[in-house]
Amino acid sequence: MQSTTLFLLIGAAILALGMALFQYYYKTRFITSRNKWYAVLRFLTIFALLVLLINPSYTKVTYYSEKPSLAIAIDNSASVAHLDAAGQSGSIYTRFRESEPLNKTFDISYFSFGSTLTPLDSLTYTASQTDISSSLRTLQDIYKDDTAPTIFVTDGNQTYGEAYQYTARNYQHPVYAVVVGDTIVYDDLKISQVNVNKYAYINNKFPVEIFATYNGRQSVSSRLIVKEGNTTVHSQSVQFDPEKRSEIINVLLPATSVGVRQYKITLNPVTNEQNTTNNSRNFAVEVIDQKTNIAIVSDLVHPDLGSLKKSIESNRLRKATFLSPQQAFGQLNEYQLVILYQPTANFKSVYDEIEELNKNTITISGPNTDWRFLNQNQSIVRKEITRQSEEVQPIYNRNFSSFIIEEIGFDDLPPLETSFGELQLLEKVDIALYQRIGQLETEDPLLITSDNNGRRAIYIFGSGLWRWRAGSYLEARSFEKYDNFVDKLIQYAASNKRKSRLNIDYESFYYGNNQVLLYAQYFDKNYVFDPRAAINIEATHKESGQVYQAPFLLQKTAYQIDLGNLSPGEYTFSVTVKDQGLTRTGQFTIVPFAVEKQFLNADMDRLRAMTDATDGAVVMPQQLSNFIDTLVNDKRYRPVQKQNKNTVPLIDWKWLLAFVIILLSVEWFMRKYNGLT
Repeated sequence: MQSTTLFLLIGAAILALGMALFQYYYKTRFITSRNKWYAVLRFLTIFALLVLLINPSYTKVTYYSEKPSLAIAIDNSASVAHLDAAGQSGSIYTRFRESEPLNKTFDISYFSFGSTLTPLDSLTYTASQTDISSSLRTLQDIYKDDTAPTIFVTDGNQTYGEAYQYTARNYQHPVYAVVVGDTIVYDDLKISQVNVNKYAYINNKFPVEIFATYNGRQSVSSRLIVKEGNTTVHSQSVQFDPEKRSEIINVLLPATSVGVRQYKITLNPVTNEQNTTNNSRNFAVEVIDQKTNIAIVSDLVHPDLGSLKKSIESNRLRKATFLSPQQAFGQLNEYQLVILYQPTANFKSVYDEIEELNKNTITISGPNTDWRFLNQNQSIVRKEITRQSEEVQPIYNRNFSSFIIEEIGFDDLPPLETSFGELQLLEKVDIALYQRIGQLETEDPLLITSDNNGRRAIYIFGSGLWRWRAGSYLEARSFEKYDNFVDKLIQYAASNKRKSRLNIDYESFYYGNNQVLLYAQYFDKNYVFDPRAAINIEATHKESGQVYQAPFLLQKTAYQIDLGNLSPGEYTFSVTVKDQGLTRTGQFTIVPFAVEKQFLNADMDRLRAMTDATDGAVVMPQQLSNFIDTLVNDKRYRPVQKQNKNTVPLIDWKWLLAFVIILLSVEWFMRKYNGLT
């Protein structure tokens, strides 16, 4: 209690006592033995009222016991069903649910996982991908402040992501793996991985890297065959034995015609092989007849340049070349797009040649940009010259209509450095990103696009793009989202297609184990994004003629549909906007690939490595009863007594008000009973 409050309470007691004595001893004519009781009641009444006015607070402490948390994550991937372990997994889940000692000891949360971890709703065993490492990271975030042993009910087979046995080294809680599926090792040939570029060039040969593995105790020989349709394009023999369990086969295949070409790799099975599904693997390559060459012109050395080249060339259709302004002069006709990085007066000859050749450009400005020169040599923007800089962050404009930009978390990206000063737009442009300075959202553009009579330009008013690429990686653990963003900028700037009210974004082919995502954007006649449109797709399987119809769903600033439930094959499609007469057509291919069916048994080695790294254990289904008893009796997992302290103002204590009313009532009754008024 504060000293000020203590002094006020002492003063209140003195005042209440004085008033009680004044009324019943000083002011009264006759003093009887009852006066002291009247004085006590009046003192308590006045003091209680003064205490309520002072309203001191006190600390209320409550104690409670908190059970330790227990996370149970159940593998919901198709590999569990493929290993005939779905029933076993469901039975284990039921045992956990019905175990009274376990539920009494722990606060249990159930999850299912495939490519991501989600709260358990139902088990279908249909997830097309498995990422155990991602589940570990998610659980670490959920239980970072708790005592939470973790149980994985899984076959241990992971199809993508980081090696989970290494991710587990940073996991703070013991991990127990309840193994489902066959643990016996059979003789098995397998194509474990195929590495191939997405694109190849017509009349060239493209490399394919094939990883073939063998589990077994005999020396075996097989034949590896690569087919395009019914045509064999490569064949060779391979040998394996207990000492040589894997082989990397490098093949060069000819690209003879433009378009999506599908191939199938097959390893002939050995005698008594249990699983032949993993003996084959399908892949596809898009054969193209040209490559987009991009010139990056700069007289600076800056990390943005390397970042741009990495992002651009992540698409094999692009090639970026660094040129100084002096080197660029006379060479620009060899490039489909020119990126001008922080131009200065040294770029004069470059701008003259761009104007002569009518080239599309991307201009990136920053603190080193000579805006006096730039204001004189282009007619799209004009910048006030202050020779000062400031940091700005992006705000995405949902009405941007030039092309589809995926939201990559612009609000959380690091700031760019830009020149301070007022920016004027001299022509009609489309603003993709606005500037935010601290918490202040402005109307100043950060990224704009311009399309003037078929000549396109993009302006980015800030340097430090390498920070965006690094920040995107830290958020998504991949450069893919940011690189796709840059690729969309390049695709727009290098093209001369007319602006459209209905934009469609899709891949030329998809693998059957991945999502088949198509995106659409629809704009009204004023080119404002319309979130109320009814957009539908009609996809037709070329071979069977089967037609699939479905609506797009609104996702933030675009419409999206996942056609992952379609069977493999080639499809033509049309996308229409209801009542608007707008239609776009295209085609794509779904390459057959069931990665979850590539496994023959549970991966005991990696499960054991994961549990050893976290001081956990591998548990077989027949050991489940003993495991539950061990877990319940483990002294590491005991309820923790915690206290909760609340500061409560005395005016909230209703009994004190009731006490005042009782005192007043008793005093009034005694006075009336004794004939006093």
